[in-house]
This record gives sequence, C-alpha cells and structure tokens, in this order.
Amino acid sequence: MARSLGRIFRGFQSLGSLAFMKSELSNPPASVSLKSMVQTLPSLFSSNPRDFSLPNPSWGTEMRQLYEHYNSQCEAVTDGGEEQSGLWKRLPSYNRSLKYAAGGVHLSKIIQAKARLFTRNIRDPGAAFEYVIFANKKEQRCVCIFQAGHLLEGPPGNVHGGAIATMIDTVTGTHACVHSGPVMTANLNINYRSPIPLGSTVLIESSLDKKEGRKTFISCNVTSADGTRLHTEATALFVSISVGQLMKG
Repeated sequence: MARSLGRIFRGFQSLGSLAFMKSELSNPPASVSLKSMVQTLPSLFSSNPRDFSLPNPSWGTEMRQLYEHYNSQCEAVTDGGEEQSGLWKRLPSYNRSLKYAAGGVHLSKIIQAKARLFTRNIRDPGAAFEYVIFANKKEQRCVCIFQAGHLLEGPPGNVHGGAIATMIDTVTGTHACVHSGPVMTANLNINYRSPIPLGSTVLIESSLDKKEGRKTFISCNVTSADGTRLHTEATALFVSISVGQLMKG
C-alpha cells in the first residue's frame, strides 16, 4: 500500500495539480481499495483546514492586543476586492508539516497520515504552544507572539527551556524559509537570560543577518510583551535543501 501511495504522490509532484490525484483515486490499483486510500490521505487536503494562527478563546489580553497591532499593518483585501498594501504578512499555521517558502507550499509525505506538526499537536486551546508569526520581508524581520500554556512547565511556574528552544527554532526556521525556500537547521545557539512565567505572552523577534550560498544566518531575541525584559537570545544557521531532500526526510 505504501508503495502505491508513493507512486500516486510522485505523480502529484510531477504534475503539480490535484487533477492527477483525482484520476488515480478514481482508478486505484486492484490491491488497494478506494476507501482505504481516501482514509489514509491526511486532512491536509481538507477544503477548510484549521488555521492555528487565528485568535481563539484561550488567548489572553496581551496576545490579542499584539495580534491586532501587527495584523492591522498586514497586507489585506478589502470588501471591494482591492488589495491593501502593508509592511507585515501573517503566516497561516496548520497541524501538518507545511513550510511557507519563497516557492510556495511544500507538502510532507502524504503516506504519514498520522503525522502532526510538533507545536500544533495539542487539541486543547491554550494548553501548550499558542503563537502567530508575522513576516516583514522588506525589513528582513519576523515577529512571533507566543503564549506559553501549562503543559510547557520546566522549573516550577516557568516555561521549560526545551519549549523555548522549540519556538526559537520554529520562528527562525520559518524566517529562513521566507528568504531561502526549504531549509534545515544546521546550528542553533541559545543563551537563556531570564525565565518566562507560564501563561505569559512574549515576543520572539528574528532578523536576517546574512546569506552565503546555501547558508542563511538568523539572529533572535525573546522579550517580554512590552520589550523591557530580555528572556532569551539566540543565533541560528540554516542550510537550503531541495524539495526532493525534504520529501526523503
């Protein structure tokens, strides 16, 4: 079955449309039933997937205010259909491994139907990673508004260092993808300056330092919501990879 789905996915890659996928599903191999194939395909192809970057009831006042601040400066389409320019762009976030890159969206292996993005695999809103990322390509910056849930505890009452590192890798990696397409983390250096209380909202801001061939260098700071307290600082190196390498894992 895996080999059959693999053939379908390779065909989907080569044609770049869902038309081929539909035709294959209409005439599946004799050894694989149509029902089992459809059940195996992930919710990735849902016509209305949940965008985790949009506000939900678990968001606190600080997170909502910061979201409105950056979202009001985003590109938008008015009710009249006119495009409204903006410095920032909100990046949608789903629970599958979708990477927003210069060339568009790159899909994970469709045969791994149960796979979920590490930071988006908790169903209970507000329990773990609540965040939204905005990108400013002109200024070569990204900002993430992050609210840490109770499942991320490390030292009593504070966020685990591993959870902070996860968010730094997520934000800097997303930023690198915006500028360089698909990338993999090659190096991540983190200095923890002060703890982050559970339930608090922080800003994770990254900036592009330089690009050298396949290498993208990013700097990152984690601060309190008002920017007065430095919690963490980091530098990251990402290496560009091909879509083929991404699919091979």
